[in-house]
Amino acid sequence: MAAPVPDVSPARDRASASSAGPWSLRHLHLDLSVSFAAAGAGRLRGRARLELRCERDGAEGAELRLDAHPALSVSRAALLPPPGGPGDAAGQELPVESRPFASYGSALHIALPQAPRAGQLLTLLIDYEAGEGPGVCWLSPEQTAGKQKPYMYTQGQAVLNRSFFPCFDTPSVKFTYSATVKVPEGFTAVMSATTWEKQKDNTFVFKMSQPIPSYLIALVVGDIVSADVGPRSCVWAEPCLIEAAKKEYDGVIEEFLVVGEKLFGPYVWGRYDILFMPPSFPFGGMENPCLTFVTPCLLAGDRSLVDVIIHEISHSWFGNLVTNATWGEFWLNEGFTMYAQRRISTEVYGLPYTCLEAATGRALLRQHMDATGEDHPLNKLRVVIEPGVNPDDTYNETPYEKGYCFVSYLAHLVGDQSKFDAFLQAYVNRFKFQSITADDTLGFFLEYFPELKEKGVDSIPGFEFDRWLNTPGWPPYLPDLSPGQQLMRPADELAELWAADGLNMEAIEAVDITSWRTYQLVYFLDQVLQKSPLPEGNVKRLSKMYPKISKAQNAELRLRWCQIVLKNNLEAEYSKVKDFLHSQGKQKYTLPLYRAMWGGSEATRALAMEIFSATAPQLHVNVQNYVKKILGLGGAEA
Repeated sequence: MAAPVPDVSPARDRASASSAGPWSLRHLHLDLSVSFAAAGAGRLRGRARLELRCERDGAEGAELRLDAHPALSVSRAALLPPPGGPGDAAGQELPVESRPFASYGSALHIALPQAPRAGQLLTLLIDYEAGEGPGVCWLSPEQTAGKQKPYMYTQGQAVLNRSFFPCFDTPSVKFTYSATVKVPEGFTAVMSATTWEKQKDNTFVFKMSQPIPSYLIALVVGDIVSADVGPRSCVWAEPCLIEAAKKEYDGVIEEFLVVGEKLFGPYVWGRYDILFMPPSFPFGGMENPCLTFVTPCLLAGDRSLVDVIIHEISHSWFGNLVTNATWGEFWLNEGFTMYAQRRISTEVYGLPYTCLEAATGRALLRQHMDATGEDHPLNKLRVVIEPGVNPDDTYNETPYEKGYCFVSYLAHLVGDQSKFDAFLQAYVNRFKFQSITADDTLGFFLEYFPELKEKGVDSIPGFEFDRWLNTPGWPPYLPDLSPGQQLMRPADELAELWAADGLNMEAIEAVDITSWRTYQLVYFLDQVLQKSPLPEGNVKRLSKMYPKISKAQNAELRLRWCQIVLKNNLEAEYSKVKDFLHSQGKQKYTLPLYRAMWGGSEATRALAMEIFSATAPQLHVNVQNYVKKILGLGGAEA
């Protein structure tokens, strides 16, 4: 039985060309056939069936508008007769026209036989083809880990799924979906769905029984296999990565899920599987429900990066279950998720470690605001997305870290962690399967804590809720991260010792780093990088002393070690920079290293050109363009 789709009127979303307001989408069914081309993009042939309900008389005249994209070519739209009623089973053909909307999509205008009545149910059928749209990514064999077969995946957030299927591409509309996907022999299809079944002719059938927004529908077609790692979890990966994935995550996910459920209420999605994407996947992770997509960089070999998955797990409650109604209030997804992630982390790893991780996040926010200027309009929690502006172009650290500070401030006002945890459970329960605004969130907070409402906590001078939402700049309140000092202090002191002119090896050898976890090592390396270049010979000694760092497979440590190698012109270890950039194409790791090489010596510039010419074909096209821009070869703004 499908969960009820709540009747909430969607907030106005300027990033959608659709007539989402007067209509609700009850269910979407996709009939897809995927074929790979010998070179370049393959083709996706689709038929979308939309089961719609008119929410008010006349709606917007005798017309329906959907979000689409120039890369999506519609061949036919038809209105199906009511079930059991008279009429042609193929449906009544409707005039359809694609019109320009914005750089990231178009508007599909479908003429209806007459203006609909409130409560009227309509079923539309749309035949289409999709190729090289921004949300449909086709990888050549060299962009995969196995290097043998091509691969295809979709990425919907924020407004990319309109190039995958015609839809109401706004987070304000939630619906259930099902899909039938036919793929070539030797390939497997997986989707962000609650049930999955393989039928004959290499056809896969999926069903998502909970209502979700369009951006969370995701598909992968590739040479992939799975392995169980828990009672409700498995890992998916290319065959050459599956053993490493199983070893890294066996038993891990369930521990995090159980803590999440204790804090925020039931996990409603059934399964929680992880799909390790090919190395060219440019993102860290995407929280598609039931099936999170992650970078293979998380496979460190020693479980030192498994806690990264806590963020994606936290989205199961904040983002996927309770969703921002528009991308202008993205902080509702990410600020609450950062808070939830750090609550789970505190329960599992303790407060000092979580504070250290949060300090790393705060440093990133500081870096971002220093680069843009604090008063930049994107440094507000409630961002005004002007018509024509791609929501992806507004993405930065603010909704994550300033959002985290605002949620922490709300917890600070409550003054009791267990009471605030209870509020978060009530919040999730109140708004589950809905898309909401900050006004809904803060209104519920004041309703839940009437004593705080009476005190007027929403208008304390300097900390007004309105100021938090609508004024750019540094957060007015910062949570206390001082418990992290007990881990930072030894790392600070050790970095000082390594930056000295004469190395005090006795003092250095007295510090045992074998028990330091990832973020303590990251913090130490960040301090060393800030003090670089170090006196002649020090980095070479450091490398020899700490093979745990200089030979790590942990991507966060590798990134920083490579930056230190470049800043100190340690030519003997340039091969490590080359190996790291050959092994993955994640944007967060790739671009800083090219910037460091290009900003360095003639030797590092030559190294940058050499690595890029060898690895360009295995990178995502966006990352290729960003690197070209850094290297002065033309390309997109990095």
